[in-house]
Amino acid sequence: MDEYVRVGTGGHVVLALHGWFGSANAWENLTPHLDGDQFSYVFFNCRGYGARRNVPGEYTIAEAAGDVLALADELGAERFSLVGHSMGGSIMQWVYADAPERVRALVGVSPVPASGVPFDEQTWQLFDSAAEDSASRKAIIDFTTGGRHPDAWLDGMVLHSEENSDKKAFAAYLRAWAKTDFHERIEGAEVPVKVIVGENDPALGEQAMLETFVRWYPKLDLEVMPDAGHYAADEVPVTLANTIEVFLDEH
Repeated sequence: MDEYVRVGTGGHVVLALHGWFGSANAWENLTPHLDGDQFSYVFFNCRGYGARRNVPGEYTIAEAAGDVLALADELGAERFSLVGHSMGGSIMQWVYADAPERVRALVGVSPVPASGVPFDEQTWQLFDSAAEDSASRKAIIDFTTGGRHPDAWLDGMVLHSEENSDKKAFAAYLRAWAKTDFHERIEGAEVPVKVIVGENDPALGEQAMLETFVRWYPKLDLEVMPDAGHYAADEVPVTLANTIEVFLDEH
C-alpha cells in the first residue's frame, strides 16, 4: 500500500495534509472533482495514520512537517502548494516556516492556527478521551459540524478515524496541534493564503480565523461556506474543490 495517495498528473504539485480524524484516504469525496490535468495532488499520511499507521514517531507538528518536505523531495517537487485540513493546517504552516522559498500558496480548510487551540477543562476532557472512546469522537464531530448530520454519517466518520489511526499517535497529536505555538515564525509572511471555514463550525470558524490567520498573513483571503461545518471535504466537496482550484490557479 502506498504511503500516500496521488491524484492527477498536472504541473502544479499540491500536497494535501489531513486532520486529526482523517487520513490520506479521507479526501475521497473531494478527489473526483479535482482537475488532474492542471494539478498533481498528493494526499499525505502523518505517522500513525492510514498506510503509515505502524510508523513510529514523536507525533509532533515539527516531525510531520519534516516528513512532508521529505515527501516533496521524493516526488522531485522543488516548489508546491499546500492544502491543510484542521490539524493539517498547523503542519502546513510549519512546512512554510521551514522552507518558505518552496511554497507557492497555502490553503487552510478549517485550519488549526499556528498558535494552537485554547480549551476549557470540560472540552479538553472530551477531546482527550477520544483516543479510547468512540462516543467522544462522535460527539466532537457532531459538535464541530453544528449538530446537523444524521447518525449514519457521524458513525461513518468515526469508523474511518478509528480504522485509519493508531490510538497512541492519535492521543499524542491532540497535544501537538492544540498546544504548539509557533505563530511568531509565520507572522507577517507574504505567502498567498486562502482560508476556508464552515459557517456551522463553532470551534474553528470565522471568528477564530479573524483572531489568528487574518492578523498574521497580509495576503490572506477568508471565505465562509454556508453549508459546511468542520469537514467541508465531506459536506460540500464540489464547492470546496472549485474554491481551492480557483485560488491555486492564480498562483
